[in-house]
Amino acid sequence: EMLESNNVINFNGLANSSSYHTFLLDEERGRLYVGAKDHIFSFNLVNIKEYQKIVWPVSHSRRDECKWAGKDILRECANFIKVLKAYNQTHLYACGTGAFHPVCTYIDVG
Repeated sequence: EMLESNNVINFNGLANSSSYHTFLLDEERGRLYVGAKDHIFSFNLVNIKEYQKIVWPVSHSRRDECKWAGKDILRECANFIKVLKAYNQTHLYACGTGAFHPVCTYIDVG
């Protein structure tokens, strides 16, 4: 029914990934932040087709450690974004799995 109304926009995102589990709605900035595998997307709420992508992959050494521990390098050895939180007027606080070595950072969204 929604597709027939022509009000739905498909987001193709990342190839071979369905890891879109973390969301932050920032009404003040008019943005929707979406955490994914090795990426954070920032969508414009006025024009949802307009978005920016922040690439945040796991380091090569952490990926190698994960692989050596017997994990699946394609499905498990990545930085899955799990936390997105507005920190202040200009920054988000973000955390990812870091291939089983959690990592957090502040992201300037100005």
